[in-house]
Amino acid sequence: MLRFLKGIMGATFMIRKNIKLVSYLGLASITVLLVGCNQNMPIENSTPGTGFAAVPGLVGGHDVFGPYEVVPDWPKPMSDSLPGHENWTYSVTMDVFAESPDRILVAAQGELPLINRGELDTVKLEDVGPGLLYPINRLPLRQAGAGVPRVFPPEFDEESDPRGRVEGVDFKFEHYIFAVNREGYITETFEQWDDLFIRPHDIEISPYDPEKHIWIVDAEGHAVHKFTNDMSELVLTLGVPGQPGESDTLLRRPTFLVFMDENTMYLADGYDNQRVIKYDMDGNILGQWGETGERGGETRPNHWYNVHGIAVNPLTREVFVNDRENLRVQVFDENGNYLREWAFDAIQNRRLSPMDVHSFIVTSDQKLWAADQGTHKILGYDLEGHFLYSWGSWGEYPGGLCGVHGIVTDTEGNFYTASVNNGRIQKFRPREGANPEFLVGNPWPSVW
Repeated sequence: MLRFLKGIMGATFMIRKNIKLVSYLGLASITVLLVGCNQNMPIENSTPGTGFAAVPGLVGGHDVFGPYEVVPDWPKPMSDSLPGHENWTYSVTMDVFAESPDRILVAAQGELPLINRGELDTVKLEDVGPGLLYPINRLPLRQAGAGVPRVFPPEFDEESDPRGRVEGVDFKFEHYIFAVNREGYITETFEQWDDLFIRPHDIEISPYDPEKHIWIVDAEGHAVHKFTNDMSELVLTLGVPGQPGESDTLLRRPTFLVFMDENTMYLADGYDNQRVIKYDMDGNILGQWGETGERGGETRPNHWYNVHGIAVNPLTREVFVNDRENLRVQVFDENGNYLREWAFDAIQNRRLSPMDVHSFIVTSDQKLWAADQGTHKILGYDLEGHFLYSWGSWGEYPGGLCGVHGIVTDTEGNFYTASVNNGRIQKFRPREGANPEFLVGNPWPSVW
């Protein structure tokens, strides 16, 4: 009996001791949690309906589109603007740039036949054309990136094409660059330059250029082209179209261009050469840096595998480089000196973290917004790498994301995406009552 009572007393002591320990640990955990939240949360969550909600206090629903709503029926079908294109649609939409809310520039890769999902019930898959790669019961309806051959238009040979594509039937080398207005109609086309491009990858206008020259990075053409604003004249070419190389005068699959000020720009020569080149506005090289690293798991500064995305902060004169295959951002000063980095895949689990960040932008409110093709989300960070917010959902329904490659905002706060997988550009407008902390910020102030 005495042994039994001693056992009870001992158990009671241990229970009290454990409760006390758990209490201490719980208090410590709560303290750490609160400190961490206060560092990274863009807004307080002291009342119901705030927290990480795009529209504070909203009852019901969820943040599929975050603080935005998709603009319906934008852009219009190609045939609404271009007579004779009733059976054709947009191919790979690589990038989008909002010169203004009334002039949205698009860089694409030709045209593909228009396919309606309902028609596939009575048509054999192989009869639809080589542009349709996925089963009809999956998304996307087509893999747009496989539709148009990656050659200069005059060089295409139908007889030797491994996929049996026929020009004018399975694809068209047309409308690589075009402009869309506020209502979604194509207002400008630049067919005179169609034979110049293979795969226009990025389209930009310097915010410091009063003449608003249009810059187009052609990844597969191994060149960067500068045009007058109406694209009537080709002003400058960096690299030699069709000639890849590693010298100062040759490029090899460049990806994105960004402008630091009225005299300085940076090019990610990025798929193959794995370097960043600093130019003046006349195309003279001011410096370059970068070395080829390992694919996945690379930790060395100034080493990367696929420089696919570049942005700058004009206030601090920092350059942000997207090391795509290593899921990290490396930050440099304006001369290429390494400063810091952070990982998109912070928890080292690609099933739960960003998987394939294509591009990002730095906005005037000091945030970095990235497009992740792997999770089909738009990701927001502060410029030290703290995660702030994300939104987006995979799908082909209006507002659904599928392989977002390019993102941009306009001066009215509208947000645009260009998707490579299904060949689609979309326009989103801020939702009524949306928390401004979650909106993609305005572009840098411009001289125009």
